Amino acid sequence: MAEHQEETRAAYDGVVELYASLFAGRLETQPFTRAMLATFAELVRASGNPRAADVGCGPGHMTAMLHELGLDAFGLDLSPGMVAHARRTEPELRFDEARMEALPVADGALGGVLAHYSMIHTPPGELPALLAEQVRVLAPGGLLLVSFFATDAPEPVRFDHKVAPAYSWPVDRFAELLTAAGLVPFARLLHDPASERGFLDAHLMARRP
Repeated sequence: MAEHQEETRAAYDGVVELYASLFAGRLETQPFTRAMLATFAELVRASGNPRAADVGCGPGHMTAMLHELGLDAFGLDLSPGMVAHARRTEPELRFDEARMEALPVADGALGGVLAHYSMIHTPPGELPALLAEQVRVLAPGGLLLVSFFATDAPEPVRFDHKVAPAYSWPVDRFAELLTAAGLVPFARLLHDPASERGFLDAHLMARRP
């Protein structure tokens, strides 16, 4: 496992309870995120394959919401501490340890993949391989919804995230990576989170042809 992954896993293992408490009920104050999730779930259901993976699921709150929205959702995360917490709080759902570039999922098995701020710690040079893995597990017509921090800079910007070093991305550049991975981006949403960090929140949705 790459050094940065070891560091990220250890960092998230060390803040499980704090991180989970910070995000408990947070979606209630994020109408844009809820709207994109609802749209994603509706389109995945319409694809005829409701099975969906929440990759980088953390404490499992997004996995639970996908389940409430009618998907056969399960969560995958690098951090064993996060997986253990998710299993305790959402015992009816499945959660497993996994790396995003090596998902324990068969080729073309999923109707949807959610990557909610879970790609932000991946160095830019490693992101194409990671996206290729998400494409591998999607069935034709399957959808990827990826959320990340956006920047107006021409290149990705490394910054000190509260848990582990992370990157913000120019939205057009990220969309180009999705296209290069074999996906067709068709929807995007940018909004100001009113955060001190100054980044926009970005959501991109893409379909596997």
